[in-house]
Amino acid sequence: MSADLPLPKSPSPAPTRRLRDIVVIGGLLVLFAAGLIGLAAATGWEETRAQIARLALWQGAVLLALSLANYLLRGLRWHFFARRLGLATTLPQDLRHFLGGFAMVVTPGRVGELVRMRWLKRETGWAFERTAPLALVDRASDLAAMALLLGLSVSLATTGVRGAVPVTLLALAAAVVATRPKLLAGLVTLAHRMTGRVPRIFGRLRASARSLDRFAGAGATIPALFLGIGGWFAEGYAFHLLLGWMGADIGLMKAIAIFVFATLAGGLTGAPGGVGGAEAAMIALLAFEGIPMEVSVPATAIIRVTTLWFALGIGMAVFPFAERHSLRGANALEDR
Repeated sequence: MSADLPLPKSPSPAPTRRLRDIVVIGGLLVLFAAGLIGLAAATGWEETRAQIARLALWQGAVLLALSLANYLLRGLRWHFFARRLGLATTLPQDLRHFLGGFAMVVTPGRVGELVRMRWLKRETGWAFERTAPLALVDRASDLAAMALLLGLSVSLATTGVRGAVPVTLLALAAAVVATRPKLLAGLVTLAHRMTGRVPRIFGRLRASARSLDRFAGAGATIPALFLGIGGWFAEGYAFHLLLGWMGADIGLMKAIAIFVFATLAGGLTGAPGGVGGAEAAMIALLAFEGIPMEVSVPATAIIRVTTLWFALGIGMAVFPFAERHSLRGANALEDR
């Protein structure tokens, strides 16, 4: 064989990654459904089916609308952060990135949502280390908003939600660390000294941490908290409405506390999308309030479908448009 013949090109990893993402999402959906089917079977199919059948289509539409309000408020916050960082992106552009990233919401630790950074690099030319603070402050803002909402709802509820205090403090601590440039840069330096490897990567992480100072101060913190709290309140209110419609009204504040606590607890497990942990926490907390399994199981299933899986559906619908627009943006940058 001639040495001048070109070597065969290795297959592109993109189709493989896409197939893996689909398999992961499909597997999680199967596990989620299997777990809830098992719980429903344990409590009796007839009771579970009867509770779900009680909901009208308009009630389902209200639940989805409240979830959509959450996504739009947090998308507006993403745009606010992008402008604070110095990105000259438009609101429709940032909403496209934010909503499209939900396609990766069930990846472990939701790291797949960093696809937004890839879209930004294509469309603006900004490297990952320059846009990474945007993802970090967005996640930290969510933790802070949910922790404050949980603390407020627990303080206003007639009885406390078990375990709420440590989860609230842990979420607030994570939010504080993630939004303190000097503290975060110091932790990155400490990690580098402990490992002694990949200095280039740690250097980029330190540079990203220092750029968080653009989000410091009341001018950035207060609007972000209002948008975050408003968004998560909408979904907590949806859970309150759902329980009332199913004949298990436990009060607005307690319903919000249980929803937010379960969402945080599921996220702290590290499981993709909090699947498993969030459902278990929600059902257990409802049981502590005297809600029977034939109500708590379908209520948990419905609220998770209208929040987590609805977000996934929106992400899957927007993702192709975001990918296509980002490729056009990359081509436009090359032509300049």
